[in-house]
Amino acid sequence: MGVGNVWINFWVVLNQIIERVTSFFRRCAFNVLSMGSIPIHVAFIMDGNRRFAKKKKLAEGAGHRFGYLSLVSMLKYCFEFGVKYVTIYAFSIDNFQRSPEEVQSVMDLMLEKVELLIREESLVNQYGVRLHFLGNLGMLSEPVRKALEKAAIATSNNNRAVLSICVAYASTDEIVRAVEKSCEEKWDEMNLKSANGEGNDLGKELVMAENGENFITLADVEKHMYTTVTPEPDMLIRTSGEARLSNFLLWQTSSCYLYSPSVLWPEINFWHFLWAILNFQRNNLRLVKKRKQL
Repeated sequence: MGVGNVWINFWVVLNQIIERVTSFFRRCAFNVLSMGSIPIHVAFIMDGNRRFAKKKKLAEGAGHRFGYLSLVSMLKYCFEFGVKYVTIYAFSIDNFQRSPEEVQSVMDLMLEKVELLIREESLVNQYGVRLHFLGNLGMLSEPVRKALEKAAIATSNNNRAVLSICVAYASTDEIVRAVEKSCEEKWDEMNLKSANGEGNDLGKELVMAENGENFITLADVEKHMYTTVTPEPDMLIRTSGEARLSNFLLWQTSSCYLYSPSVLWPEINFWHFLWAILNFQRNNLRLVKKRKQL
């Protein structure tokens, strides 16, 4: 056996040992943290991929590939800790305004990684994760749209956790669509009642609307949101130190804990996740009280 092969085998064994040690440490840390509140739903705004590439003098688009590695790590930590729902902001509607080359690079990466996610040995199947893709998917190219549909179908029987990937998404677009769908549904109901001779009930509903009563309720709107597949987030993590939502889950985060570490997304690690959970647990009682007041 050559010297090169000896070194390769040494590094393989060393990496396996390091992974086992770190995995044991994570389990110990999570066992301690599980004595406190565990967030049911964690959302991520993965901010800083382009700045990371520029900082490291990498090729354009390379930052997104490093960002994918960070995403896999964060998903592993979430599912090991017992988080049931994870939602990530993968690509916004505004991102289509970037250069065609960058948009195509992100779409190619998405195609590649979505196919990896649904392989039998993947993290998604290891943790029993069901995939949902949320957003105005009609804006995507047909190959990307079909790949996302295939992934959603392939994981439809997984039931231990849920990963929602927001693609071609904007919260304002989601809200407008939900209101439009609610109005269309209510209009169809009114027409059906009229056709069935229930004109008196229809008149009462119109009077209610004219008097300012809720003709379309909160529940009517919320059932048409993209995010009906998940509860509202308990915690939202946005990297790069930005404390803004950038048109992400505006409707759903009114009483959500926001954690904003200063690191860029490809730089986020286990310690940032650990600190986020500790801060969530420290603030959770106040947030629970706030939700009850709403």
